[in-house]
Amino acid sequence: MTRFNTEVRTATGRELFKDKKKKKVSERSSDTKSAIQLGEHGRYQIKSGRLSGEYVARAFPKPPTNARGMIAEAKGSTEEAAVAALHEAIDAREIRRTDDRRADPETGLAVPSTEEFVEAIVQVALSRPQRAMLTALALADDEGLSEPRVASAAGYKSNASANRALASAGLLIASYLSLEATPDAAASDHDGTMFLGYRGRQRNDEDPGNWILHAELREAVRSAG
Repeated sequence: MTRFNTEVRTATGRELFKDKKKKKVSERSSDTKSAIQLGEHGRYQIKSGRLSGEYVARAFPKPPTNARGMIAEAKGSTEEAAVAALHEAIDAREIRRTDDRRADPETGLAVPSTEEFVEAIVQVALSRPQRAMLTALALADDEGLSEPRVASAAGYKSNASANRALASAGLLIASYLSLEATPDAAASDHDGTMFLGYRGRQRNDEDPGNWILHAELREAVRSAG
């Protein structure tokens, strides 16, 4: 009788111990498992979810892009609160960056900072010739390059073709950074190149002047590699 009771108690104890162990593992798994939610805000992709017991929302460059790294992060008591806080942080960041832009005396444009230009040239889909022209102009500093030299840097045989490609690059960057031409800017400059830089001094009536990149863009191109 005693032996039977001992065996029953021993078996029962094993079962109880086994059940408790399973329950503990299950509770721990449910606490850490969380699906990542995807969203968008402006030019950024938003990823949100629960991480280490906290609700976190993070902003990244919107794909497709070669850019890597987190743009901003926010936390909240709920996932919705974290996303809302992140939206506010991004909006405040954009306002600050816009307010910090300098007014260019040559074009009347509010010129983005180097930080903004770096983000834009990494993010937008510039062609290899467009990047080649920007690199050549960045290395030319404030002396700039003549139209034939800009065209040659990208392998264009025509100055007109090079100018169109350069203007297209300017429009891509302007669209990404939400840049707009000022009302007092010359109508002839509304071709995209004004967002990249300006013309240098004309040597004669037939010379339109060298292309010169904004100092902020020159630094951005050099630092972005």
